[in-house]
Amino acid sequence: MIVLNIDKKLLAADGEMNLGLNLTLEKGQLITLYGESGAGKTSTLRLLSGLMRPDHGKIIVNGKTWFDSDKKIYLPPQKRNIGFVFQDYALFPNMTVLENLEFALGKGQDKKNVSDLIEIIELGTLQHRKPETLSGGQKQRVALARALAERPDILLLDEPLAALDAKIRLKLQDYIQRTHREFGLTTILISHDIGEIIKLSDHVIFLEKGNIIRQGNPDELFINSNISGKFKFTGEILKIEQQEIVYIATVLIQNSVVKVIVQDSEVQDLHVGNKVVVATKAFNPILYKIEG
Repeated sequence: MIVLNIDKKLLAADGEMNLGLNLTLEKGQLITLYGESGAGKTSTLRLLSGLMRPDHGKIIVNGKTWFDSDKKIYLPPQKRNIGFVFQDYALFPNMTVLENLEFALGKGQDKKNVSDLIEIIELGTLQHRKPETLSGGQKQRVALARALAERPDILLLDEPLAALDAKIRLKLQDYIQRTHREFGLTTILISHDIGEIIKLSDHVIFLEKGNIIRQGNPDELFINSNISGKFKFTGEILKIEQQEIVYIATVLIQNSVVKVIVQDSEVQDLHVGNKVVVATKAFNPILYKIEG
């Protein structure tokens, strides 16, 4: 269990902002931080990892105090047993994939950990190559493997898939889901992709200007729980066109495009760029706008 009860003054785009967190996170969950840029998501990861020090409060993980401003306790990052995957991969360019992973091993750890990771994350054909020869998706797989090499208790993922195309993104989502389960991790993910969040997350925390505005199960937060139907897919509206008495919405679902009929009474609240759920009603697909 992770208990965060901390405050930190941050400099935001529109001035000073206080990041105030009062959270209890269950061990073994995959938790997503969601909100606009500048809401305090990355700072939350940095505070938990020890890369940033809170102004005051407490951080307690599995019964052990990592930070307590009153008792002047501050556990340094290297003693927190956390794996951190950044957006920019942060791989050593002069080392091969295998050397990057072995370098990440803790003192006295078995090198079999690395061979297991190479198999799980399918890096066998890449292990003797250097980062400059890898694609973005391959680098991200190596970064994930490196973060897992020390067998961390907590895995922190700062928008790790944001710059990747849809096909690679979906495959890496599967890797994250698989490694989270196989290693028994508590994983905290930052993502703006609602489909990704619904697929991966057990719990979602909405941040806005440093405050938690709501949290809960992703289906409850993003999708109307009263929606019925044989299928439900999340997507993004690319275009809305009027044709006679109805409107046609063009929706991107992962890497596929579908067209859905929208009635005049329903189209008023729909706009290009909206995240939606495509569901069925009496075998006809309909759209539900996602709140968020």
